[in-house]
Amino acid sequence: MARRDLAAVADRARLELEFDQPYLIGPLFGDYDRHLIAIETALGVHISARGNRVQIEGEPESAARARDVLTGLYNRLDQGHDVDAEAVEAVLGMAQQPSLDGIIANDVTDAPKVMIRTRKKTIVPRSVVQAHYMEALARDDMIFALGPAGTGKTYLAVAQAVAMLITGAVDRLILSRPAVEAGERLGFLPGDMKDKVDPYLRPLYDALYDMLPTEQVERRIASGEIEIAPIAFMRGRTLGDAFIILDEAQNTTPQQMKMFLTRFGMRSRMVICGDPNQTDLPPGATSGLNDAVAKLEGIPKLSMIRFSSADVVRHPLVGRIVQAYEGPGS
Repeated sequence: MARRDLAAVADRARLELEFDQPYLIGPLFGDYDRHLIAIETALGVHISARGNRVQIEGEPESAARARDVLTGLYNRLDQGHDVDAEAVEAVLGMAQQPSLDGIIANDVTDAPKVMIRTRKKTIVPRSVVQAHYMEALARDDMIFALGPAGTGKTYLAVAQAVAMLITGAVDRLILSRPAVEAGERLGFLPGDMKDKVDPYLRPLYDALYDMLPTEQVERRIASGEIEIAPIAFMRGRTLGDAFIILDEAQNTTPQQMKMFLTRFGMRSRMVICGDPNQTDLPPGATSGLNDAVAKLEGIPKLSMIRFSSADVVRHPLVGRIVQAYEGPGS
């Protein structure tokens, strides 16, 4: 691909791209140019196209970001990967972070270490911290993922777990969370033990169904390859050859956290996800997550990944809500 940058006019820049594979232009632009429209809207630029040439006009930094996004998406197509609305959103999320120079064109599109492949989708990072988190998930034995809701902590952990299961890197997945009510009293729940705890574990099921076909999830749960259970069910076990995820870890007690961490067996990987600022424990109770972070920071092969409201990848309003609750006087 050839590329040339036209001169800046006043405070606006005009950049031009020329793509050397015309058959990729359709997938790059999307149906009715929806990918170009998404980039224009997100970055505040104007994009015009004629044949395999694209011209970008806007503030110099925004135009450069748009150029990098289009280059990254084009390279992704050139390597045989799909580009859909989710891929565009992911690369845009990365592009709008000022510390991301060099990551868009390389890590998002070229480097397998920051891509997770499952049966239903290929997942790429949407923020710098997500990129570091995905690298840690592929590299380290134990990872603490700390930060607010909507940053992808549990979702990416489940994705890595599924990827390792389907490639045979682990024999089973164990997904757990404490059965603590979020400020509510749910009262008596009918049914057997599974019926009683499933409402607490529904987010883990949702993530699994997003990674694997429904029949595979159900078959693997029935065979024991995938186990979803409250943390109390972990006591007395040694969990080897497994990918183990503890979600909502801020709602554990220090005793529960110690019990869970010491279940760690050989050839296993463990991810502990939680928001230290959002505990549902009784007033005055110490969070097992905060206690563990204070005690374990700095241990080799154990990563601490910290997300912030800037890493929220749900609706943009969610990030602003998180910032409001974490602001002065909260």
